[in-house]
Amino acid sequence: MNYKALAQRLFPTIDKTPDYWEEKYPQRNLKEGARVTRFAPSPTGFLHFGNLFTCLVSYKTAKDTNGVFYVRVEDTDQKRKVDGAIEVMLKGLSVYGIVPDEGVVGENEQVGDYAPYYQSERKEIYQTYAKSLVEQGLAYPCFMTPEELDEIRAAQENESIKGIWGKWAKHRELTLDEIESHLANGEAWTLRLKSPGTLDGKCRFDDLIRGKIEMPENVQDVVILKSDGIPTYHFAHAVDDHLMRTTHVMRGDEWIASVPIHLQLFRVLGFKPPKYAHVAPIMKEENGGKRKLSKRKDPEAKVTYYAEQGFPKESVTEYILTLANSNFEDWRRMNKTESIDKFPVNLKKMSVSGALFDMVKLTDVSKNVICQMSADNVFSLSYEWAKEYCPELAALYEQDTERATAILNIDRENKKPRKDIAKWSDIPEYISYMYDETFVPCYELTGNATPELAVKVLEKYIDAVNLDDDKDAWFGRMKDICPLVGCTPNVKEYKQNPDDFAGHVGDVSTIIRVALTGRTNTPDLYSITALLGEKTVKSRLEAALNHYKEEV
Repeated sequence: MNYKALAQRLFPTIDKTPDYWEEKYPQRNLKEGARVTRFAPSPTGFLHFGNLFTCLVSYKTAKDTNGVFYVRVEDTDQKRKVDGAIEVMLKGLSVYGIVPDEGVVGENEQVGDYAPYYQSERKEIYQTYAKSLVEQGLAYPCFMTPEELDEIRAAQENESIKGIWGKWAKHRELTLDEIESHLANGEAWTLRLKSPGTLDGKCRFDDLIRGKIEMPENVQDVVILKSDGIPTYHFAHAVDDHLMRTTHVMRGDEWIASVPIHLQLFRVLGFKPPKYAHVAPIMKEENGGKRKLSKRKDPEAKVTYYAEQGFPKESVTEYILTLANSNFEDWRRMNKTESIDKFPVNLKKMSVSGALFDMVKLTDVSKNVICQMSADNVFSLSYEWAKEYCPELAALYEQDTERATAILNIDRENKKPRKDIAKWSDIPEYISYMYDETFVPCYELTGNATPELAVKVLEKYIDAVNLDDDKDAWFGRMKDICPLVGCTPNVKEYKQNPDDFAGHVGDVSTIIRVALTGRTNTPDLYSITALLGEKTVKSRLEAALNHYKEEV
């Protein structure tokens, strides 16, 4: 067989050699140990939480080693392309601080010396390497029709190894004349790898997450170029990862089954393969079992969900790192104010069985993140969120931005800040009592605070309240009311002799708190009273008093 003649017949327009592309895309000039990683999405849909998880690990792997993180778009299947999908994905990543060093940085914008980063623009490169494989007798044209392939699939139903190999690979040894005859008839062809694998051969590799893995060697003559000359994923990713000098590939563990094919392709192409880290899917508990986080069933699978709900990007990123590495929480406790950029992701500490998504855990993480923020930061971030997702809150803020910031600052910038807010969508309910438009009275009492006691307390407090008081004077007035209504200002004294009193100062403050806020648990009542203003305070106290009088 004259393989060079065959290669020229199949690829008459390809005049470059692999050496040309090797020179055009040289080894990167990086420090030893620097890792080159990538995100390689298809432009077919939204950004899944699992994508964000894997992408953040990939990004951190590059950044922790002073390496390079790039974006390559795998768009060879133009029929499935969704306009704007890449822009949405890139925006979704940037929200969480994942900005590529090079590659596709916008829908129609590419940056970097290894362009083009759209696979649809690299057809000549793939065909150059495909032609080289034909010249070496390592690939061949296959003229089998869809009907023939269906017949083979049916015949292999009970076979342990499926696909085109052995006796099924009937076009593997066609002569040049036979190939020429098929071509002269205008028959469509695909290019198949002439697999060097054997039935007893083994593929061994060291997965960076799962450790050493051994699998049967690939014996299939897989398609590397489709009938339209476009490469399959297997072939394209091998050529691209080599020429873009990728060192580490983070991808879903569903690709483990393809590793024998991929490593075989790297070998026949003469490339050094990247190191693979196969990431287990994010799991979710359901009915006592576990299943994969589903974009069809779970709203939280869609990355835009977190922006819509108002989870700060810092919260989501911190939560992802708790899923990625079990030691992150210990690191955070020891480094409370450090940027997460300082945390080194360790691939060997990643879960082999799949991290479990837990909304309660995310909420707790987010409360810890938000409670450490300044009031100005909370206002700024929640205002930006509100303008897009909650115009009612934005309108409240815009009445008086300084007052809104002060409301958010109640019990915030101190040694033990409250943890009431997990996401910006919690804020409208959290501060509703601070605005007359959204205040909903609720007069349910707890403890010793009865309607009868409430009437006595409110009658005294309405006349005593003074918004010019400092905090000590304000609380002093509450204590002064106690003996006038049969209570003690000393909680300890009440506990020693509960039968001697109607209640204690805590019960008095509860009555006032409920009257002003409709709640039994709020941040600092003194600060709330001051920010409500005299007119609102008096009107709410009077409304509560009238309510309790009717109850009594």
